[in-house]
Amino acid sequence: MHGCQVLWAIRDDAIGNTFFDEGAATFFLPHLCPNLPVLREKQKFMETTVKRRKYDIETVQNDNCGTGGCIDRSQSMCGGALGPDWSSDLTLCGARSSQDIAQRQVHVEYKCKVKQMFEPEEFKMSGLKESPLPSNSNGSDSNSASDWPVYIQLSNGKIYGCDLIVSATGVIPSTQPFILCAPFDVAEDGGLSVNSNMQTSIEDVYSAGDVCTACWNPAPCWFQMRLWSQARQMGVFAAKCMSAHLSGEKISLDFCFELFTHVTQFFGYKVILLGKFNAQGLGNDYELLVRYTKGDEYVKVVLHRGRMCGAVLIGETDLEETFENLILSQMDLTAMKDLLLNPDIDIEDYFD
Repeated sequence: MHGCQVLWAIRDDAIGNTFFDEGAATFFLPHLCPNLPVLREKQKFMETTVKRRKYDIETVQNDNCGTGGCIDRSQSMCGGALGPDWSSDLTLCGARSSQDIAQRQVHVEYKCKVKQMFEPEEFKMSGLKESPLPSNSNGSDSNSASDWPVYIQLSNGKIYGCDLIVSATGVIPSTQPFILCAPFDVAEDGGLSVNSNMQTSIEDVYSAGDVCTACWNPAPCWFQMRLWSQARQMGVFAAKCMSAHLSGEKISLDFCFELFTHVTQFFGYKVILLGKFNAQGLGNDYELLVRYTKGDEYVKVVLHRGRMCGAVLIGETDLEETFENLILSQMDLTAMKDLLLNPDIDIEDYFD
């Protein structure tokens, strides 16, 4: 987003807490300010990455139009899921002129949640006052109540007016409609319980995506995280399972469930998450290796008893394939862990 002020309210004490530890969050913090030359350089060459196919439906001519068989499908449509590409055709620029884009301001409110929202008239009648943004560089007071179409009160007591509110509320399985229809087994997190063939407790009923919970014995470096990419993998595998069961064939768990993987972008940087990237479920029995190059890359490796079980790769590290193989092979890296992140050593060639 360019040419505007951004207020970012988060419930944690670091940005991106769902994916990153505090170290990775520190790597990204300077890029809240677009005046840094390194960020402008990144944005200049950054290309939009489309991570899923988009389907267009064209006009269908049918010889049976006279009998009601003609279907008008002239309107272009995208796939059924929001996915990561929802903004690829949108211009996310505010009302400020192009000369002011470099002056974009971002202010973060940590450890708070949305308490209440007000329409302009409600806000005027409430007698409350708007909080000034600390990032307001020109030193002027915040705009009057009549200037904003909506106001938001945070749990820390601060109140801000804004043009647009974008709410990220997380993912909770919505299973109530199904439970009312049939006695489905439900997991502790509220999702429909499925086995390794995506079957629910009701015969011939399968489930995939955010609404279900994987209740099989998972691979050591895979876990369920309700992401669009994992939901898509589950949906594809569920279709394969239904087809196999219909023809009486046995089907084994798909390879995509051997290792947790997710690829995304953050502030123009490629971000790759592998395995138990935040040491999920390891307690205190793990070791972290970190390589940090300001403005360029952040690499974190999670070792458990000398074996790699997770990694975070930010930037163009070219380490993803090598680290994926090391996690899957569970090679003992104890003797070479001090060299693993040495930038002067070609790790890919070493393990080839």
